[in-house]
Amino acid sequence: MWGICSRTAVGMAKACGFVRPHHFVKPVCGTRVSGRYRSHQQGLPTLPVPPLQQTCERYIAALEPITDVADLQHTKTLVEEFQKAGGIGERLQKGLEQRARRAENWLSDWWVQVAYLEYRMPVVVHSSPGLVLPRMTFSDQAGQIRFAAKLIAGVLDFKTMIDNETLPVEYMGGKPLCMSQYYEVLSSCRIPGLKTDSVVNHAKSSPPPRHITVVHNFQFFELDVYSGDGSPLTVDDLHVQLQRICRASPEPSAEPVGILTTMHRDAWGKAYLNLIKDPTNKDSVSTIQRSIFTLCLDGARPPGPEQTYRSNAATQMLHGGGSQQHSGNRWFDKTLQFIVGEDGSCGANYEHAPAEGPPIVALIDHVVEFTRTAEAKGSPAASLPEPRKLPFNITPDVQTDLEVAKRSMNTLAHDLDMKVVVFEHFGKNVPKTYKMSPDAFIQMALQLAYYRLLRRCCATYESASLRMFRRGRTDTIRSASSASAAFVRAFDDPVRQNSEKRELLENAVKAHRSYTNIAVSGQAIDRHLLGLKLQAAEEKLSVPAIFTDPAYAKALHYQLSTSQVPSKTDCVMCFGPVVPNGYGVCYNPMEDHVNFAVSSFNSCQETDAARLARGVQDALLDMKTLLEKTPKSRL
Repeated sequence: MWGICSRTAVGMAKACGFVRPHHFVKPVCGTRVSGRYRSHQQGLPTLPVPPLQQTCERYIAALEPITDVADLQHTKTLVEEFQKAGGIGERLQKGLEQRARRAENWLSDWWVQVAYLEYRMPVVVHSSPGLVLPRMTFSDQAGQIRFAAKLIAGVLDFKTMIDNETLPVEYMGGKPLCMSQYYEVLSSCRIPGLKTDSVVNHAKSSPPPRHITVVHNFQFFELDVYSGDGSPLTVDDLHVQLQRICRASPEPSAEPVGILTTMHRDAWGKAYLNLIKDPTNKDSVSTIQRSIFTLCLDGARPPGPEQTYRSNAATQMLHGGGSQQHSGNRWFDKTLQFIVGEDGSCGANYEHAPAEGPPIVALIDHVVEFTRTAEAKGSPAASLPEPRKLPFNITPDVQTDLEVAKRSMNTLAHDLDMKVVVFEHFGKNVPKTYKMSPDAFIQMALQLAYYRLLRRCCATYESASLRMFRRGRTDTIRSASSASAAFVRAFDDPVRQNSEKRELLENAVKAHRSYTNIAVSGQAIDRHLLGLKLQAAEEKLSVPAIFTDPAYAKALHYQLSTSQVPSKTDCVMCFGPVVPNGYGVCYNPMEDHVNFAVSSFNSCQETDAARLARGVQDALLDMKTLLEKTPKSRL
C-alpha cells in the first residue's frame, strides 16, 4: 500500500515521489513441495524491466477513472514528451536495463531503502501490520503462560526448518517462488538512525542467538530457549521460565522503555543515541535486537462489550492501546513480536522492512497448529538458568524522551479508528460458483462501497507478490480501473438493466484479474515508474516533468489501501491508512465467510471505518443478489 499523502509526503515523497508501501501481498498458491530451500534460488528469473511504452500506456489507463479530462490531457502531453525517441525516458530506461543486468534484483535494494528505511513516520500504525488470531479459551495468567510456552515451542519448531533449509518451496502457477524472506524474519531488527534506519540480521552470526526477548509489565527479559546440547527447551521448561519472569515483574514498571520505539523515526533516532550512551542500556538494547523474536505478555485490559472484542484486539496487536495500556510492552523495531494477553487475545505485530506478509502468515499458521497438538509432559529440567532481567538506567534525557513518546503514542492511538467484522453470509464459495476470482469480487465490492459513500472513484492499492523473481518484493495491483468505474457508476442507476450491470461486473472482475496477472509477472507500472525516477536521481538529472505532475501525486494518493492476506487460521491482519483521508482494508477470505479489518483516522471527517465496513458487506450482498437474478452475460 503505497501512496503519497500530506502526512507522509514531508520526507520520502519529496525525495522519490512515491508513497510508503503497506503491508501485504497478493496471495500465493498454497502448493508446497518439500525440498532444500535455497537450492532453487539461483534458478529463479531476475525481475524484468517492462517496456517503456507499455508502462506509459498503462499509466494513462490507470489515471482515467480517477482524473478529470483536462488534467488527463495535460498528463498525456507530458507522457508523450517523456517517451519520445531520444528523450529522457529512453535514457532512463536504458540506465534501468543496465542496472538490471548487473544486479540480482534491480528493485529490491532501492525498495527497502526508500519504502521503509528512509520512511520517517512511526512504524506503529503507519507501516507495521498487526495480526489478530481467534480468541483463546484462557482468561487468566496461568492459561496465558501455558499457551505462550506452546507458542514459543512452535516458533522454534518452525525455526528448525529454516535453519536446516527443509521448509517446503512454495509454488505459484507451477513456478517456484523466492524463499529468501524466510531467512529475514527471525533474529533481525530495525535500528533507528537520524535520517535513515538500517536492518540487522543476526541469524547467520557466530554464534547465532539462542534467546528470545520476553516483555511483561513493561520489563524486558532475556530468555535462553535452547539447552546446553543445542536442543530447544520443552514446553514444560518454557512454562517454568515464563512463570519465573512473571514472578520477577509483578507490577508495571514506571519507565516503559519500549514506548520509545513508537516515536517518529527521526525523534527515535535521537532518543536512541541518548538511551545507549549508558553502557548498561546499550547492552540491554543489543540483547533485544539480537533476540530471535519478542514475546509480549500483556496484562488484562478493561472489559468491554463482546461485539467490540475483535476491533479492540486489533488495536492491541497494531499499537498496544496507548501508554496506559500496552504500547510500552513492545519493542516495535523487532521484526516479529508475538502478543498474548491475559484475556485470551493473541496475535502478532511485524516490522515490515525485512519481509512481506506470506512468510509471517506461514510461520503463524504453523505455530497455531503446533499449539493445538503440543502436549506438556510435566517434567521440566531441574537446573534451568534464571531468565535475565534487562536493566535500564533512566537518565533525565531518557525520561524526557519517554514523556514525548507517551504523548505522541496516545495521540496516534486516539486518532486510529479500527473496525474488525466477520462477513458471515458467504466467503470464497460464492464467487467461485460464478467462476469469478474471490479476490477480484471482494475488490469490486470495495470499489462499490467507496463509490456509494463518496460518489467518486479513488486510487486503490492492492499488493502483488513479485516472489516469482529472485529477491522479489511487491508491486501494485490498481483495483480502480475504467471497467470498475463503469460498474460502480451503473450499479445503483435505476435506468440500467440488471443484465447490463452483471456484464459490467463481469468486465470489472476480469479487468482486475488481468491486472493481477500483469503485476505478478513483473509488468505492472508502479515499481517501473519509481525505478525510472530513482534512476534520474542516480544519474543526477532533473526530475522529469511526469513525476512533478499533480496527476502522479494523485495516482499515488491511495485513499483505499488494501490487501488480501489469506491464512489457514481464521485470523485477520490489520494496518492503518496510508493517507490522512484514506482507509486501510485487509481481508482474509475463508470458504464460507470473510474476515475484514477496516481502519481510518478519526481526525478526518470524511472517513469512517464502521461505515465503510457496513458498506462493503452491503455491496457483497447486493452483488450476490445481482448474480442470482440475472443470467450470465455472453462475453
